[in-house]
Amino acid sequence: MLWYLHLCADAGIIVVAYTDNAAGTMAETEDGGDHFTEVNLFPKVVVTQKWMIEPANALHFKANKLCYFANSCNFEVKHLPECVVKRPTFT
Repeated sequence: MLWYLHLCADAGIIVVAYTDNAAGTMAETEDGGDHFTEVNLFPKVVVTQKWMIEPANALHFKANKLCYFANSCNFEVKHLPECVVKRPTFT
């Protein structure tokens, strides 16, 4: 997430909210241990303008290539992003 937010800031993309519901798949080894075989990230990002949606979604994949944690895993980390525009609130 930190790399992602940094890349968005550099690109002029204003992120007003970021949530993620990660899910992983594990496999059991013959000796009874287990390990992850993949992790899927489902980041939901809220931005301030419609033009930001496409580049905001694309930056998840660049952030994944730069991420220390993703690069330290021996399994694939996939990003399945969703980006929406914040709707104005009226009081």
